[in-house]
Amino acid sequence: MLRLTEIKLPLDHGEADLKTAILKKLRIGPEDLTDYTIFKRSPDARRKGEISLVYIVDLETPKEKALLKRFKKDPHVRPTPAMGYHPVAQAPSQLDQRPIVIGTGPCGMFAGLLLAQMGFRPLILERGKAVRDRTADTFAFWKKKTSLNPESNAQFGEGGAGTFSDGKLYSQVKDTNHYGRKVLQELVTSGASPEILYINKPHIGTFKLVGIVQSLRARIEALGGEIRFQSRVDDIAIENGQVQGVTLAGGETIASQHVVLAVGHSARDTFQMLCDRGVYIEPKPFSIGFRIEHPQRMIDRCRFGDYAGHKRLGAADYKLVHHCKNGRSVYSFCMCPGGLVVAAASEPGRVVTNGMSQYSRNERNANSGIVVGITPDDYPGHPLAGIALQRRLEAQAFELGGGTYNAPGQLVGDFLAGRPSQAFGNVIPSYAPGVQLGDLSTSLPDYAIEAIREALPAFDQKIEGFARADAVLTGVETRTSSPIRIKRDDTYQSLNTKGLYPAGEGAGYAGGILSAGIDGIKVAEAVALNMSHQLQALG
Repeated sequence: MLRLTEIKLPLDHGEADLKTAILKKLRIGPEDLTDYTIFKRSPDARRKGEISLVYIVDLETPKEKALLKRFKKDPHVRPTPAMGYHPVAQAPSQLDQRPIVIGTGPCGMFAGLLLAQMGFRPLILERGKAVRDRTADTFAFWKKKTSLNPESNAQFGEGGAGTFSDGKLYSQVKDTNHYGRKVLQELVTSGASPEILYINKPHIGTFKLVGIVQSLRARIEALGGEIRFQSRVDDIAIENGQVQGVTLAGGETIASQHVVLAVGHSARDTFQMLCDRGVYIEPKPFSIGFRIEHPQRMIDRCRFGDYAGHKRLGAADYKLVHHCKNGRSVYSFCMCPGGLVVAAASEPGRVVTNGMSQYSRNERNANSGIVVGITPDDYPGHPLAGIALQRRLEAQAFELGGGTYNAPGQLVGDFLAGRPSQAFGNVIPSYAPGVQLGDLSTSLPDYAIEAIREALPAFDQKIEGFARADAVLTGVETRTSSPIRIKRDDTYQSLNTKGLYPAGEGAGYAGGILSAGIDGIKVAEAVALNMSHQLQALG
């Protein structure tokens, strides 16, 4: 097949125009175009008055060799790279032990799926509930019908933290083996729209993710895998630097010398247990800040001009960064077009915010994190000192919000002027359980407040209205990424604990659904190869 890139068409082009553009570019007739598929479609909005769509297509033609020769100097006509996935191993018919996967976020689910596809019948342990029960618990907490369940919330349960997000499926990780394509194809097989295979910055949305997660689980089980919910791992047995198994909260012990640790960035008790067992952990940078909300129509208009609201563009997003005079960097994080700010706490007496969108992205507000990068120099000492900082900020936000899981909030105009907010303007915050207005200046360290106050007017220069007086800041955003890294070697095993495979966002190796899924595939392959080699060595 041939890959043809940089096909630019007007935003309102017709269905036949793409085929016509392909024929024109290659200078061939319709009879020489056997078939074509869209590999990627991206909007080019650099000129608001002339927004276009840019396509990459893969096509079949009997003139492939002749066309490659004709366009040998044209970088936009090349052979389609091989992107199919091929398993690295196949389990023998007899297995004396099953690999264990801890966690059913995207990393754990894809590690489990790949191991199941290779015949290793993984046992997957999840501390929370199945996704629909977990969703019911989370929504009930948001609506103040029940108290926070520390084991079933926006962080813990089937699907992981990404379930209550925008369902973004893009990443900046290097992916030379095209594992990301494998992740997307498996999601489509499990019920996602085929458009995620080609649209720029694809997303799924929370409600659709629920059904997809259930389908992934069913496929793993059909292949011989097993998933146990409400099965928190409280201990890991290690002998002479080798994992021997796990102990569940109920006291059950399960033997295995291959344990994938895919617990997510909020499994603080698990990190403490690993630290107590001597597993090598080091602190890593993460970010802290607020959520900010604007009218989505304002963002659409600023980004797309007269094309705002066009069905082929959808709700507009943005990506912003500002380097401050005090040496800090402030940037937008996890931008959710047409979404909601949600309660993402996983521990009692603490408030955490995050962003979420449904597939339609049709809520009235846009929101994103406005966060400040911090490093272990800001929380020196113990490897888990970053967690202690998170907890302190989250507990302080709980008190500032009134001690009822309401979040503390402040209007941007008041925040910049250094005065408490008394009433909302035209922007009504979406956070549930609710927002209590006041003064956010004590909710983060002084250096973070100073940096955000400098960044907001700078962002207003890029998106007019970003620093509008009635935009709403909601605190606090602390779970941008894991504050630790559980280091691993080139076999994906812990540096000092063989058989333990730190994986995904919680271990410091991913940031988002797609990169976590990719890491789950990599770790599953490592487990399969190591188990196969051990079995071969035993004869």
